[in-house]
Amino acid sequence: MSDKDYAPLSAACVRALNDKLYEKRKTAALEIEKMVKEFAANNNTGQIKRILKILGQDFVLSQNPHARKGGLIGLAAIAIALGKDTGGYTDELIKPILGCLSDQDLRVRYYACESLYNVVKVSRSAVLPYFSPIFNALSKVATDSDQNIKNASELLDRLLKDIVAETTSFDLNGFIPLLRERIYTKSPFSRQFVISWISVLHSEPSLDLINYLPEILDGLFRILEDTNLEVKKMCEIALGEFLRSIKSDPSRVNFGAMINILINHAQEKNDELVQFTAITWIKEFVQLSGPAMLPFMSGIFTAILPCLAYEVDARRMTDIKETATAVNFTLMKLIALQDENNKEGSKEEVRTNDYEDNIPHEIDLQSVVDVLIQYLMHNSIQTKVAVLKWIHDLYTKLSSKMVNYIDVLFPALQRTLSDEADQVVQQCLVVIAEVISTPKTNTQDANGKNTYYNKFIVSLLLLFNNDKRLLDERGSFIIRQLCVLLNAEDIYKTLAEILLKEPDLKFASLMVDHLNMILLTSSELFELRNRLKALSTQEDRQLFLCIYKTWCHNPVATVALCLLTQSYGHVCDLIKLFGSIEVTVNFLMEIDKLVQLIESPIFAYLRLELLEVPCDKHLVRALYGLLMLLPQTEAFAILKARLSCIPSLQLQFDEKVTDKRRPHSSIDFQQLLTHFNQIQEGHKEYKKISRTKDLYAFHSETEDT
Repeated sequence: MSDKDYAPLSAACVRALNDKLYEKRKTAALEIEKMVKEFAANNNTGQIKRILKILGQDFVLSQNPHARKGGLIGLAAIAIALGKDTGGYTDELIKPILGCLSDQDLRVRYYACESLYNVVKVSRSAVLPYFSPIFNALSKVATDSDQNIKNASELLDRLLKDIVAETTSFDLNGFIPLLRERIYTKSPFSRQFVISWISVLHSEPSLDLINYLPEILDGLFRILEDTNLEVKKMCEIALGEFLRSIKSDPSRVNFGAMINILINHAQEKNDELVQFTAITWIKEFVQLSGPAMLPFMSGIFTAILPCLAYEVDARRMTDIKETATAVNFTLMKLIALQDENNKEGSKEEVRTNDYEDNIPHEIDLQSVVDVLIQYLMHNSIQTKVAVLKWIHDLYTKLSSKMVNYIDVLFPALQRTLSDEADQVVQQCLVVIAEVISTPKTNTQDANGKNTYYNKFIVSLLLLFNNDKRLLDERGSFIIRQLCVLLNAEDIYKTLAEILLKEPDLKFASLMVDHLNMILLTSSELFELRNRLKALSTQEDRQLFLCIYKTWCHNPVATVALCLLTQSYGHVCDLIKLFGSIEVTVNFLMEIDKLVQLIESPIFAYLRLELLEVPCDKHLVRALYGLLMLLPQTEAFAILKARLSCIPSLQLQFDEKVTDKRRPHSSIDFQQLLTHFNQIQEGHKEYKKISRTKDLYAFHSETEDT
């Protein structure tokens, strides 16, 4: 290339720009600065553009690194010469320099930073249209391995921030797509760079960055996961500032656009700070936006329910648990408040506009129920109890809608009855009692009774039949709780009616034994015992007959029931039939337990009757009958000692006295005795068939072996 091709640059100037020595390049730059000032004074824009083209193409794009350095210092000189007039030349000035910020030669990169700094310093707000490419280039330079380059880029960065702070024409809308992209950088240095810019932009009142927060919130939380403590702290501070702004003016915040981002990061168990921050934001969102969060309930549940299980052995874990608990409480309070507001509104309207009409449009009950069922299988007591309370709360407030999910909820609730924690089982029974207690839409039979009542009792018995350990360890607790939550008479009557038709007679006998012990010993069944003891109404006697017919599956339980009702004559008749019943070890153990019951406070009235004159011969004969059935064990000695306490005078029975205190005229005891025999014959046949099956099974196993 001949000298005239670089005109208006002199040959000496061109050589100096290509020189390896900085001082010579600096001299050439001063010559260019002087020349451009003259061109500008004479309004000779053509020559200025000519020089810009030469420097931007022939030098900056040269293969010679010294030429590239010369081109960069020359471009800075032009900007200095133009001063306030750089606005018309920013494109030719900035683009070549940006290309050199990623040059392989670290000195070229350094000069590029220095050159761009001079251009920006002179141009000020004129460079803002190029802010995005400058920002993009600087975010990459922030990761440079050379400290001098980093220092130079930081100077440029601070200058840009000052310019943005002093202008009112910054294009935030155009910048956000780039910020959204760069925020996912993995480099700690780039992350620091991005966070610092977000903080600056957010601090400017004229730039409403809150409107764009949904686009960068996920990236911020990902930066919060950084292992670099300095980056982590910067991001935590930035998020804290955003949250303060949200709380100060929630009306301009798009909560719905961000809640799912928070839900996602609230499940970040590997980083306690991320999880705590996300749940804290969720708490504020629920408190600030109210009903707007109801459509996101299922997601919020996935975020907070597992946190209720955290052990409070560390400060951060304690904070997470307490915050999650606060979110849970606020949601419940929100639903209760909505319910109250809608009920109040309905009083003033012709058409009922209650909670159940409105809320389903906001809450996705299907997804909520799915999540609640999922967390019913959680390993935490606190989480499961919270889930059960939610099911109960939703069912009481949205019963007409929640009934559509009973078929899905019921199996899950039934499984929960096998839980090892009493607290969980108790809360589960509260939910079940609510579901089956009151007739509700879509759950009534032809008589207006809740169809799930019988379904539950049947399923409970099936559960006990399939899991004898559950029956032994938790059966009493479950039934007693049901008797408290529901009507004890209805529970026992329903159980009796179902067990009377139970094909598995062995299980029926076992179940009657358990129910009988609960009836005779539990404080929860005090009223029911008193009714059976008195049998003062026809309704009471009908209840007795219902229970009696099922209790016949267990002879000793039948005797205990009749002792409770003071039907001593019938007890004697039953004991006489015991001679034809197979006396097994279990049978004797049941009599043993009955003797212990006779000695308990429940049967204090019976023992006192032995002091009356004349003595009831049926009572004494019944007790002696039990004594004769027992081998000479401890129970035998106890009962014998009790009978020996009867005054000899009382043994002079009055033959005319037969159950004198009992209004038994409406009870056909002979018919009951016939029923008892039929049931016992059925048990004999059942045992015979069972033994035959066992024998065949044994032979089959032997042959296979």
